[in-house]
Amino acid sequence: MKITDLRMETYRWDRTVPIRNGMYVYPTSGLNVVKVETDEGITGIGLAGGVQGAEEIGSVILDHFKQFVMGQDPFDTERIWDAMWQPKLVGRRGITTRVISGIDIALWDLKGRAVGKPVYKLLGGFAEKVPVYIAGGYYEEGKGLKELAEEMEESVEMGANAIKMKIGGAPINEDVERVRVVRETVGPDVKVMVDANCAYRHYEAIEIARKMEPYDVFWFEEPVNPDDYKGHQLISQSTTIPIATGENEYTRYGFRELIEGRCCDILQPDGLIMGGVTEFMKVAAMAQSHDLHVAPHGKQEIHVHLVCAIPNGLTVEYYRGSTDPMWDKTFLEPLEVKDGFVSPPDRPGFGIDLNEEALAPHRVR
Repeated sequence: MKITDLRMETYRWDRTVPIRNGMYVYPTSGLNVVKVETDEGITGIGLAGGVQGAEEIGSVILDHFKQFVMGQDPFDTERIWDAMWQPKLVGRRGITTRVISGIDIALWDLKGRAVGKPVYKLLGGFAEKVPVYIAGGYYEEGKGLKELAEEMEESVEMGANAIKMKIGGAPINEDVERVRVVRETVGPDVKVMVDANCAYRHYEAIEIARKMEPYDVFWFEEPVNPDDYKGHQLISQSTTIPIATGENEYTRYGFRELIEGRCCDILQPDGLIMGGVTEFMKVAAMAQSHDLHVAPHGKQEIHVHLVCAIPNGLTVEYYRGSTDPMWDKTFLEPLEVKDGFVSPPDRPGFGIDLNEEALAPHRVR
């Protein structure tokens, strides 16, 4: 089997309302789809991390990588990954690695389709289902404590035993009050995570962490800039709340810094950003050797397979459709939460098939 074509399709659509975290406003959502075709008629589908506003750059980078992919055996994922990742020539992070991620994910999907097995089985098949948490709690125009509490209640009613909310977009004491209200709303048995999206300086993060401790926060995500390894370490040593980070980290080399420096308690690699399945599995093994859990950021359709393949997988992030009109229309068979868990589809590859008809009006490239 040989690879005969490689391309990326980009889709964008407006959110129901713009959402805001501790640093940024998101008026749109979207999807970056990488497709790898072969001479045997099998096509692999991959998803790449966000390249919003730089779609043309992403396309040029993908074209550059064709020289390392076209004509290759899609089962040779290690060799193809190694050929694409050339830090001196195309950089160590950013859009380059996001495109590599999409290509690698598509190759793993293709391998699964070729042998008729789901990806998590190809990778080792540790579990058939994993715990899930529903992400949300964004800042929105006109959204107060009452609306925040109602959203968290709805997430629990969907079957989740864990929820996540944003902090960092309001004064510290105001955010602490938001955490208090959410804890009071969902009760003592539901896990509550908070996510600052890198909004704080390390001393600010320490302050709010200590003020949140009475509310039994399960983890404090991305408290500071992803490159502030020392800041992460200081925060971890200053609070009883576990620190989670890694969604903006790239490759095993970046995660080595987090792991060896004991900068966090929970690693959050995003397979669509940090290098795809091939690199994710290396990071998971490194984390396991240091007795650290892995709880990946983002796309549940991909990460449910990766978490089910490793012994140290903790949970999968799950996005609901409260602010995204395409949430349940992007794929033909969306994942469903059942009793606090999600299971990978028992279909070849990642088991995802695009809803081409629904996506067509939103294609931008």
